[in-house]
Amino acid sequence: MESLRVLFFTLNGSITPGLKDAFTKSNMSVREVRSISDVEKELTKEQYHVLVQRADTVRDIPVKLLQFMKVTYPALPTIISVKDGKIEDVVVLVKAGADDFVVAPHFDENIIRVIQRNVKSGIQGSGGVGRRNPVQINSQEVTLIGKSPAIEDVRSAIDLVADSETPVLITGESGTGKEVAARLIHMRSRRAERPFVAINCAALPRDVIENELFGHDKGAFTGAVEKKSGCFELANSGTLFFDEIAEMSPDTQAKLLRAIEQKAFRRLGGKEEINVDVRLVAATNKNIAVALKSGEFRQDLYYRFSVIEIYMPPLRERREDIPLLVDHFFSLFKQRYGRMKQTIANDAMKFLVEYNWPGNVRELRNVLERVVVTGSNGSIRAEHLSARILKNESGNGYIVNIPIGTSSEEAERQLILQTLTYLKNNKSKAAKMLGLSRKTLHNKLNKMAARNKAGLQHEEL
Repeated sequence: MESLRVLFFTLNGSITPGLKDAFTKSNMSVREVRSISDVEKELTKEQYHVLVQRADTVRDIPVKLLQFMKVTYPALPTIISVKDGKIEDVVVLVKAGADDFVVAPHFDENIIRVIQRNVKSGIQGSGGVGRRNPVQINSQEVTLIGKSPAIEDVRSAIDLVADSETPVLITGESGTGKEVAARLIHMRSRRAERPFVAINCAALPRDVIENELFGHDKGAFTGAVEKKSGCFELANSGTLFFDEIAEMSPDTQAKLLRAIEQKAFRRLGGKEEINVDVRLVAATNKNIAVALKSGEFRQDLYYRFSVIEIYMPPLRERREDIPLLVDHFFSLFKQRYGRMKQTIANDAMKFLVEYNWPGNVRELRNVLERVVVTGSNGSIRAEHLSARILKNESGNGYIVNIPIGTSSEEAERQLILQTLTYLKNNKSKAAKMLGLSRKTLHNKLNKMAARNKAGLQHEEL
């Protein structure tokens, strides 16, 4: 079995020889670095399965690095190990992107158990960048919770398409469970025993995503010291899932389309055509009509994926499922954090059901994790919930997420398009919500479409 590659980052101290031996015996190889820039460089050179950060206190952990990992390497588990820390500080780190944490005076063999807990089913974090995890899926961890008619329709659609080879496009707002649906399609298909590889198109910079899709040969560019397999190779004979596919640049969409049509590709810097056999599933939170009109989503690529579309309903459209979801996640986190005596009081459940959940199931999960971590070992009551939930301050029921580092031009583009998505392409309402005249909004959309068209023409040349 391939060894687990651990990237260890600390500002002081180092791994003892005894602990290094324990890592080796546990089939783990460790690389130590001492700066954030070295972490970033190492992740571009090598494929790691987990990042471990060690510091004296929680406040010594660089939040900047956690935020970078969350945006650029969301599939790579990040574990925090500190000598001392308060629970309030730990919650801040979890929200910033930490996957697990250990508070212990000594950095010892207990970290091996924590690493193994976070890297499940063999090599889960392989590749690190984006989300490209060729793993065996635990069916108990991938399920659609709920009994509402809306979620039953999704289950029926999954059952109908799972056994075919037809591409599938899954639509719906962020946090509704589009990747869960994709994994269920894979699990119920004839490819269930083969890899499921997911790539988050929204989290990858334009100059990285092609390398993640197609891989590279040794010497393809500075730093390419060895051959690297891309998502298409990793998913061969299995399922390849493109999360937020409309976030790809038009030129990358064109290269993806060619690989899909030819069922073959070349690695970056390579001359050999590599043939692949993959089942294709994609997801987007965009309003398809708006994305196609603006040129954000290429029509030819859309037609490739839209043979079958599955719509994931927002949580506010299936409120009857909220108590079931609360029970599911509450039980999950109680076990994880050893809070088995905790209960949810009726007044808290009432507010949870009435809240509009703009972040959908993902937001609900995060809220429940927080109340479990910060709550006492008794009853979780309404007073333990945030003021936002108690006042039902969910705004218009839709959140625009723009990553740190996004240019002002790109931020404006996303804000306009996602506002139109929320308002079902009603330009008058969108202009009013954005504080623009309808003519100004129309001009901005025309400029966006022209930029996309110019990019496509340049690519064809």
